[in-house]
Amino acid sequence: MATMAEAPDENTIAPPSPPPSHSDYSTPLSQSKIPADATPWIDYAVEQARVAQKTVEETLDFAISTTRSRLDRFLSTGSAHLHTTVDSLQDLKSDYVVYEDMVFGKIKEGIIVAASHPVASCSAAVGLGFLALKRPRRFLYYNTLRLFSNEEALLSRADTKVKELRQSIDLLKAESEKLEKRALQAEEELTRGRTKLRFVSIDGVKCIVQGIFHVQTSKFFTDKQGSRSKVSFVQLIRLKDKQGV
Repeated sequence: MATMAEAPDENTIAPPSPPPSHSDYSTPLSQSKIPADATPWIDYAVEQARVAQKTVEETLDFAISTTRSRLDRFLSTGSAHLHTTVDSLQDLKSDYVVYEDMVFGKIKEGIIVAASHPVASCSAAVGLGFLALKRPRRFLYYNTLRLFSNEEALLSRADTKVKELRQSIDLLKAESEKLEKRALQAEEELTRGRTKLRFVSIDGVKCIVQGIFHVQTSKFFTDKQGSRSKVSFVQLIRLKDKQGV
């Protein structure tokens, strides 16, 4: 019964042990309760941790050195750029002062000229005020537009007249070309007729003249015979009248 009563005490969960104190961490590994098989693995892990720590330190040192060098370069170049910008700003300031003096000098000269010529200055001021007002400005604007429109109309009319003149000139050129062609054809016909007349023989001309002469003579003789027959017929009629009486 005593054994049966002690069994449930062995199966019960023991309470958690308290956390180790700082003195326990400070004790060396040889004094701590670690099995002999796990010591080489622990030593290897410690060495790897030291190597990793060294690499981290080296990388940090390299990064710090590179950033320092870059900062030094940036500061050196930045100072140079700053000096150049300061010089350029000083040059711009001097140029601005020069131009400002020139502008104010021109303004002073204009004021002096206006004071010496009050009539011209007053007329210029009136003209500017006239242009500044809305109605006179519109009046001038529309008048200028009308002038331009009239000029455009005149130009269009002139263009149409020029086109008409060109068309008439083209027609005259075409007619002159036609007349020249006709004159050339007439000259060619005349030359052909002359050549034909030259080739005609003198005998042919004589025959033509003789034929004309024979025709004229035959007409002459026939006219004489007709007149004679008429005279004889009239005489016979007169004789008959006398006999009847």
